[in-house]
Amino acid sequence: MIEWSEIVRLIASWSVYLIYLAVIVSTIWVVVLENRNPVKTIAWVLVLVFLPIIGLVFYFFFGRTHRRDQVISRRSYSKLLKRPEEEYLSQNDTVLPTGYEGLISLFQRSNHAFPYANNKTEVFIDGSVWIESLLQELQQAQDHIHLQSYIFADDEVGGRVRDVLIAKARQGVAVRVIYDDVGSWQTPNAFFDVMMEAGIEVRSFLKVRFPLFTNKANYRNHRKIVVIDGHTGFIGGMNIADRYVNGVSWGIWRDTHLKIKGKAVHGLQTAFLLDWYFTDGTLLTSAHYFPLIGDMGTSIIQIVTSSPIEPGHGIVMGLMKSMSNAKKYFYIQTPYFLPTEAMLNTLQTAAMAGMDVRLMIPEKSDTKMTHWGSRSYVADVLKFGVKVYFYQKGFLHSKLMVSDDQLTTIGSTNMDFRSFEHNFEANAFIYDEQMAIEAREIFLKDLKECKQVSLKQWERRPRRNKVLESFVRLMSPLL
Repeated sequence: MIEWSEIVRLIASWSVYLIYLAVIVSTIWVVVLENRNPVKTIAWVLVLVFLPIIGLVFYFFFGRTHRRDQVISRRSYSKLLKRPEEEYLSQNDTVLPTGYEGLISLFQRSNHAFPYANNKTEVFIDGSVWIESLLQELQQAQDHIHLQSYIFADDEVGGRVRDVLIAKARQGVAVRVIYDDVGSWQTPNAFFDVMMEAGIEVRSFLKVRFPLFTNKANYRNHRKIVVIDGHTGFIGGMNIADRYVNGVSWGIWRDTHLKIKGKAVHGLQTAFLLDWYFTDGTLLTSAHYFPLIGDMGTSIIQIVTSSPIEPGHGIVMGLMKSMSNAKKYFYIQTPYFLPTEAMLNTLQTAAMAGMDVRLMIPEKSDTKMTHWGSRSYVADVLKFGVKVYFYQKGFLHSKLMVSDDQLTTIGSTNMDFRSFEHNFEANAFIYDEQMAIEAREIFLKDLKECKQVSLKQWERRPRRNKVLESFVRLMSPLL
């Protein structure tokens, strides 16, 4: 006798299996046809083949390409750039640093990043000193405050900044705030509601809500920018949260931030106003956002941004150009080291050519996957002569690079796939001998809190670590 119930069960089971297989195959087909970086394509295919259920979920949430619909028109962009460009063109007597003309031109052509002269800079490597300086500058605002942070936490530091912003808004100062929706996930809406009730304009960047979650979660605004009255600005790696002041349970939170006074603040203002347009739909181009500024110091500065919606990644190209141009040394601090193949080759080539290339990364990280992924690349640079140091005093979150006592860059960009390909980032490139010497001394001081690792020592690490690192490395383009 035919067991129809069993036949129905088998048909249902095979139907589910075939549908599931079709979804996996079609997803792989879509990934291949997207013509991404081959390394990333292979990584996604491996995940989908060997971890199909997990792979589908991750691709659904983090893998699909998203392009913002609200792209600024050429006419509107030109209108926004009018005042900053006029300020740049008025610098008739500015002498560009010898040997960096190509780098400066690259940033101008790829990013409309104008090299502004005669800026004053102040570097912060202590979160408590930075926050006090920020609060002091905020309290002096007379016209407007533009603040953008990946994380704006509901804690003591976040509360102090919020309270100052509210006080200034009540005094008639225009205050605008952008926070990243994923970076500030743990911050309750009520925290921002209080600010809005006080007259502050608050916007979240690419708000993530299901089902829209799936095409927005992968592209985050990682920039940390503050502009006060158009003449004072901050940029760097520090978010508005307690950990940047108080550290973590296992050590300090070592980071680097920069205060700028001068014409380069026009570059910070332009970056903020572009993001404001994307989040609010309002294009602000009034001249009072770009006031006339006299000479404040000696630094020439370009504010360079990058994002997944731009045809070229200006910061990535600039970093590789900087490494190629360096003659004596190139020092790097980064919390995560998952370089693209091109970046890795550039580092290896520079070291093999006899340049003093030093890489400083944390011995202990805040993210396990990126930690193991970073360690998988250590042998690759050690073999070519790059000196590698593990920072031991706490978590090294600094994104500082310095070269030849001439060039310094400080910003939000990590040396990893996410910063290079998915995040909205911003860096200041500073051409100034005094600034570069200060940055070099900061790096050398941090070396005292590091352990240098040799290739021989590194190859003796436990085999299980090597296996774990190698496995995570396969996924590094997706981290």
